Amino acid sequence: MMKSFPGLLAAAGAMLGLLGAAHAQAQSYPTKPIKIVTPFPAGQGPDVLLRILADKMGKTLGQPVIVDNRPGASGFIAFDAVKRAAPDGYTLGQIDSFQVGTQPHLFTKLPYNVLKDFDPITPLVRNSFFVAVPANSKWTTMGDLIAAAKAKPGAVSYGSWNVASPAHLGGLLLESTTGTKMTHIPFKETSQLYQSVANGEVDWAIGSAASAGSLQQAGKLRFIAVAAPKRTPGYADVPTAKEAGAPAGWEVSGWNGLLAPKGTPQDVILKINEAVIKALDEPDVRAKLATFTYEPYTMKPAEMTRLMETEIAKWGPTIKEASIKLD
Repeated sequence: MMKSFPGLLAAAGAMLGLLGAAHAQAQSYPTKPIKIVTPFPAGQGPDVLLRILADKMGKTLGQPVIVDNRPGASGFIAFDAVKRAAPDGYTLGQIDSFQVGTQPHLFTKLPYNVLKDFDPITPLVRNSFFVAVPANSKWTTMGDLIAAAKAKPGAVSYGSWNVASPAHLGGLLLESTTGTKMTHIPFKETSQLYQSVANGEVDWAIGSAASAGSLQQAGKLRFIAVAAPKRTPGYADVPTAKEAGAPAGWEVSGWNGLLAPKGTPQDVILKINEAVIKALDEPDVRAKLATFTYEPYTMKPAEMTRLMETEIAKWGPTIKEASIKLD
């Protein structure tokens, strides 16, 4: 045993050297621009959010923060780029809660594992969805909608912007929790979806203030509930789904956040986490987010891991019951 003692000392010294190098890296980080890869197209709400934050984060960190849009392929293009990047804090990724929670159940061969291939940094914001009906709909509450669905199974229709989108899954969840059967009508574009609801071609749809708010404000749609546990600022007259007669616990909300490649030093991750929190505390940032009904939503990396696990567990039963597969 004594003969191996020098070897142990050498190994310990090497380990301390690695730890010291990692700490030094975190102390000096960042020394060059940081790139955030997003699966969302330029101009969409999550992209706009990211650009607002990137500007503030860059000022805090002392280096430019660049948004790299890589939409398409269910987000796989963007996530693969982040997964393959060096784990040094200079390439990050944006992801939303539905990509986290639904894709493990929707794809048999998912090219990444969100819990194993990435290190969480923090969520950024969360937002809730409204239940939109035509302005002249006879339904004024969720109770009215549910009663109609129970009276004539399959007669009530709801739309979404794609199979397995939040709007589709929210509708499936409502069917499951109320014991009803409704007809799902998918659309390729959100603008087409909400215009069809406004025209009365579809009975109802779930939508955000960003996607459906303009038609609501124009008096062509009516929000009869927000699928959240509390009312939304700016829409205080819209009751929660529970207040409007939906089952307790029927909620459809989303969040998006930041991830780093697996193995990124924790000191670096915490430095980015702090920069995000500081940016979201800025009054002008909060004012801009409010226009999208985005609520700042941050936490420590370990808490985000638990949040992701909760999302995956939440949507599994609904997707399995509907037998949805996208590959």
